[in-house]
Amino acid sequence: MPLFRFLSASRRALLLAVPLAVPLAMPFGLPARAQTAPAAPFTDAQRAGIEAIVKDYLIKNPDVLQEAIAEGEKRQAETQRLAQAAALKESQKALLDSPHDVVAGNPAGDVTMIEFFDYNCGYCRKALGDVQALIKADPKLRVVIKDFPVLGPESLEASQIALAAKQQLKGDKLFEFHQKLLESKGRANGAKALDVAKAMGLDVARLQKDAQGPEVKAALTENRGLGDKLGLSGTPAFIIGDEIIPGAVGVDPIRKTIADVRQCGHASC
Repeated sequence: MPLFRFLSASRRALLLAVPLAVPLAMPFGLPARAQTAPAAPFTDAQRAGIEAIVKDYLIKNPDVLQEAIAEGEKRQAETQRLAQAAALKESQKALLDSPHDVVAGNPAGDVTMIEFFDYNCGYCRKALGDVQALIKADPKLRVVIKDFPVLGPESLEASQIALAAKQQLKGDKLFEFHQKLLESKGRANGAKALDVAKAMGLDVARLQKDAQGPEVKAALTENRGLGDKLGLSGTPAFIIGDEIIPGAVGVDPIRKTIADVRQCGHASC
């Protein structure tokens, strides 16, 4: 007969908190110093009894399971936050001063906003208007654009051409190329990126060659590595100070974070 039948409700609850793989302790009331022999493992009948009790308890008290799931998600989010904070600290130079990136706004600005994006990301296209508005309204803002093609081969082709364009365009012209390609209708790919390049007067033959060159490969490798290290799961993703802001959240939340970083050196003063 299962041992649980003889336990009080309070002791049952206490026992339920112990992992099933842990053997039962010695008989209740035995002094701790006398517990020298290893306890016997659960029998099949005892294990079946415990499982039945747990199942019955959860069915009758589903809120307990919901609380456990919520607590698990909370702990997972905190673990991710700490890991991202460490990754941000370790990757500052690559995030802020990589030679591969497009820099818009004020190159000598006092606050830097970094954006990881994909040319085929609809939310990135939506967020472009926010980025443009922030640059226009804040003359001290520095913006770093990082190609993060996660939406398939066409996105990769578009990023390869865009990164190669950096070898022919500088400053505002390079950001103009980025805007034109991101705003183009339909799926962005290598051909569409070349169309934008032709319209802007670039050397297309050189562009196609550079797109397969070592500098473009290094840029994509670096950005993929940063994205993995930071745990980025999609685009757009903005980084301002010590905060990662996923998604197209609009101008106001980003503006507030910029103000906080400007005021006290980190997000959420």
